[in-house]
Amino acid sequence: MELSKKTTVLFPPDLHEKLTKLALQQGVSMGELIRNACEQLYGIASKDDRVSAVRELAALSLPVASPRKMKLQSVPRPKEISK
Repeated sequence: MELSKKTTVLFPPDLHEKLTKLALQQGVSMGELIRNACEQLYGIASKDDRVSAVRELAALSLPVASPRKMKLQSVPRPKEISK
């Protein structure tokens, strides 16, 4: 990952201490810890991560039917709901 932008973030002392300990436990820098947290919280993924996820899903070999048949299997009919 190319790092080309810098941001300064100020933390309260107690939060900074907790993040420092967490980074040390995970064996990463504070910057990497915060970048990972932002990616996870806001769903930001690189193109490589998205492609990898699609490949993993494709490898699952899940049963797939036509969209109509899948909808019939997954969405209850009104009569079934009122029972």
